[in-house]
Amino acid sequence: MHINYKLQDRFDLAIFIPMIVLVIFGLLAIYSSTYNHPTASGNFQKQLIFTVVAVIAFFITFSLPQQIFKSFAIPVFFMSLFFLLAVLVVGKTIYGAKSWFGVGGFGFQPSELAKLGTILMLAYWLTYKSRDINNLLDIGVALAIGFVPIMLIMLEPDMGTSIVFAIITISLIFWSGISLFGLFVVLSPSVVVFASLFGVYAFIAALLLIVAALFFFKRDLFNSVTVFIINLSAGFFFDYAFKILKPHQQKRIASFLDPSADPLGSGYNALQAKVAIGSGGFFGKGFLHGNQTQLRFIPEQWTDFIYCVIGEEFGFLGSVLVITLFLIIFLRLFKLSATAKDKFSVLIIIGVLTLLFSHFAINIGMNLGITPVIGLPLPFLSYGGSSLLINMVMLGIVMNIYRNRKLHT
Repeated sequence: MHINYKLQDRFDLAIFIPMIVLVIFGLLAIYSSTYNHPTASGNFQKQLIFTVVAVIAFFITFSLPQQIFKSFAIPVFFMSLFFLLAVLVVGKTIYGAKSWFGVGGFGFQPSELAKLGTILMLAYWLTYKSRDINNLLDIGVALAIGFVPIMLIMLEPDMGTSIVFAIITISLIFWSGISLFGLFVVLSPSVVVFASLFGVYAFIAALLLIVAALFFFKRDLFNSVTVFIINLSAGFFFDYAFKILKPHQQKRIASFLDPSADPLGSGYNALQAKVAIGSGGFFGKGFLHGNQTQLRFIPEQWTDFIYCVIGEEFGFLGSVLVITLFLIIFLRLFKLSATAKDKFSVLIIIGVLTLLFSHFAINIGMNLGITPVIGLPLPFLSYGGSSLLINMVMLGIVMNIYRNRKLHT
């Protein structure tokens, strides 16, 4: 009994057990979706190897001295920027995005390392000395830390990952205690950009709302005009960015607004995913017995659409179990963020929570047809060694914070 208490006091089973069960679910779904596949039959073995490597990396990260993460923040961030630049030159193009390094039969995606580097760097910057997040310069540097990787990732281009970086950046700035007006300055351009998706009239309406909000905050003329110009520029920048996107990415945005407009093209995967999940019923069709999965209706179902494999073969019960396991991890991370004793640790936990929740919400939404298909994997389940490795390292850091939490009391 004493041994069990000592273990729970240093090792958070409420995070570790759901994480491992999700990884096992992922391995089963990857095996099923690549079973007898002419080109992807080796993916299960690759993922199994990466799982072993990721578990080892998790325990190494868990065992390190906690102060090492703060000293690693700057080197890891700039190393990740170097790799993001290098992949644009020597990277391998997959599905129109130059975002991978190919090493033998394996691949590595630098944007995954950049997620870790950006979270560490933002946590470091926002807690360095007596940082005033409501100072315009400090906000600007924090935004630059988040948006430099975004610009490099957009050059690949990878819109889905860029969106996740933006969410992480805004969440950490918010958690640092930014004022309501500061939060408005940070968030309003994204509102204008989103509105512009729906045409000129929606764009104009969003700008009118911005003007109304500026009257509400009653700031001086210079600040108000500056914020309005930033929002106006965001709308025009999005129009320019949309035009430089690849045709298939433009179609994904259009199919999000109306998936039935191109049911055999850009909207095909989303529609087939809903069919697969719906056909699973309550108990599912059974492992290796899903029609949509085994007949390969959805191309590369082991990546972004792994959730519909679970929905079809393990049914409503399996689908709900996966969501429940994620929710346990999210709630536990949120609780740990409230009990962590230093702000650097709090921001790291919030960054990891934001990253995992963003991927979870967008990916599940893609499979259910309620978010655009923007190419984001489901953490711990989707095929992809670099994603699995970095996600488990980040949870290793969180559990390291849990292990050392009494050092700050």
